[in-house]
Amino acid sequence: MSVLAASSGAPSIATQLMGSGLIGLREGLEAGIVVMILVAFLVKSERRDALRWVRLGVGTAVAMVAATFAIIHLGTTTLTGLAAEVAAGLASLVAVVIVTAMVLWMRTASRSISGDLRAGMQRALLAGPTAVLTLSFFAVGREGLETALLMVGYAENTAGSAWPLVGLLLGLGVAAVLTVLMYLGAIRIDMARFFRYTGVFLVVVAAGILAYGLRALQIGGVLPGGSTLAFDASAHYDAGSWYGTVLAGILNLRPDPTVLQVVAWVSYLAVVLYLFLRPVAPARTAEPAVAA
Repeated sequence: MSVLAASSGAPSIATQLMGSGLIGLREGLEAGIVVMILVAFLVKSERRDALRWVRLGVGTAVAMVAATFAIIHLGTTTLTGLAAEVAAGLASLVAVVIVTAMVLWMRTASRSISGDLRAGMQRALLAGPTAVLTLSFFAVGREGLETALLMVGYAENTAGSAWPLVGLLLGLGVAAVLTVLMYLGAIRIDMARFFRYTGVFLVVVAAGILAYGLRALQIGGVLPGGSTLAFDASAHYDAGSWYGTVLAGILNLRPDPTVLQVVAWVSYLAVVLYLFLRPVAPARTAEPAVAA
């Protein structure tokens, strides 16, 4: 367990459940929509025989994600002392990079992901079962890998608690139910607005994980400035209050950040939120040919 996480204590159970539950809901619904598109295409194409390869691909992706989470989590929790801080810091930075790339990619890819998946499945059906399995594996595994890395970085600040995993599973369960209801036409969700709001939430969470990772590397001696605090509000900070649970449990923020943490947190939010919230340029269309 990380020295930094152990010294700060775990947030409340409700906070851990809420933060990880929102992550599970967002990422689970994103992966569920991908599976829904693939299944709907096969059903409408009267190719139900290929559904078993989709199930196998999705199951393999889930197993890969679980193994990735377990390996990284065990690797960071079995180490002790400064080595644990360095491992936790590096894992957090890797998670931030990949999550940021995926969030920004989804910002533009969401407009055409349905058509791209259907076209990919059509080609995969012509290529054979292996291609269908591979398409399903990568379509779901991409979202799952993002979730695993995000949860590793998020859970580092909960002092080894299992509640973030419980919250994640609850969020995934709700996402699965919503996906089935959408497939059956029982409910409709404004997905553009949903992914926009939850995308902002993921960016803010990633900023906190970035700050946490930098502090861990400072404690481990990899980065300088570990004793140079930007401010120290510990005397006026109540870890058990509503703001304390939100800051520590969801946003990964401390009452005594270093200068490097504050600069990195502010810079990351300013740059990534600008890139994420700026208007998406409309797709270009081919110009009509000029008559001779």
